[in-house]
Amino acid sequence: MIVWLNGTFGAGKTTVAHEVLDLLPGSTLYDPELLGGGLRLMLPAKRFEEVDDYQDLPSWRRMVVDTAAALLTEVPGPLVTPMALLRQEYRDEIFGSLAARRIPVRHVLLHAEETILRERIAHREEKPGDPEGNASVRRWCLEHLGPYAHALDWLKSDAHVVDTTALTPRQAAERVVEAVRTGAGACDIVQTPEPTAETLAAGVLLFDDQDRVLLVDPTYKPGWEFPGGIVEPGEAPAHAGVREVAEELGIQLPHPPKLLVLDWEAPKPPGFGGLRLLFDGGTLTEDTIRELLLPGSELRAWRFVTESEAETMLPPVRWNRLRWALRARERGCPLHLEAGVPLT
Repeated sequence: MIVWLNGTFGAGKTTVAHEVLDLLPGSTLYDPELLGGGLRLMLPAKRFEEVDDYQDLPSWRRMVVDTAAALLTEVPGPLVTPMALLRQEYRDEIFGSLAARRIPVRHVLLHAEETILRERIAHREEKPGDPEGNASVRRWCLEHLGPYAHALDWLKSDAHVVDTTALTPRQAAERVVEAVRTGAGACDIVQTPEPTAETLAAGVLLFDDQDRVLLVDPTYKPGWEFPGGIVEPGEAPAHAGVREVAEELGIQLPHPPKLLVLDWEAPKPPGFGGLRLLFDGGTLTEDTIRELLLPGSELRAWRFVTESEAETMLPPVRWNRLRWALRARERGCPLHLEAGVPLT
């Protein structure tokens, strides 16, 4: 298990983490910041100039999961992880990948109001070796208060909150341990096993009466997606699409969906690629839309969007597949793609 102590600078994550270690037998400190430091030494400097933070590196996010899994083969656990994680898509990627490894997460937010955080940052102890003294460190901490405030809505809905304003580090740690023991902060994410070979996946496009397409927001991976999923062994792809729509949204499609696009996705390590099919599930009635259900462990939201809106929400690979599926729907003829390019 991982006890993820979230929060911005000044919340007391590191200090509280050390107190938690004293209260949880067998626990081990796991600091992903060390991975960021290692990448800074190994990757070309130009790569770091392209990102604002090492968390923006896909390699860091993958290493966080891989290293946690490796550590848990060496120590009994839990791992106590004091790490700010303010971007929801990064939370989805990391926690979803941990769930795929069957590593449970207890997500705890150490919170304090901004005035308190600013006061703590102002009194932050000097760090030896910083050429600018502590000024640059304080400036870095203060710059993160805005993103933290922006992330508070989703953080408070996702994590168990411990307000550290009037607590000593020991008292805050006691609250954290009690939360862990009672199951608070558990992230009940669908455990989607990581693929070990090429996969066959079926997605279904559903539309409203304005011809907008339905997208869903998974809890276990970053970015918006189409309803659908992996085709099970021996299962017909169209049937898989119908099954996934029923499981994810509570909708029973009255007719088998028509194929729009068959796309071969090239393997790109660490992914294995495979065949991706998109089907036309038709137009949903207003009554059906009102009855849409979301499984909280798998999806957090749904939206009907225009084609131009979808372009801003979908990762490039999914967006490219969608735009060709919409063209196929207009023409009434399915398209065969390879790596997103139609075969003529």
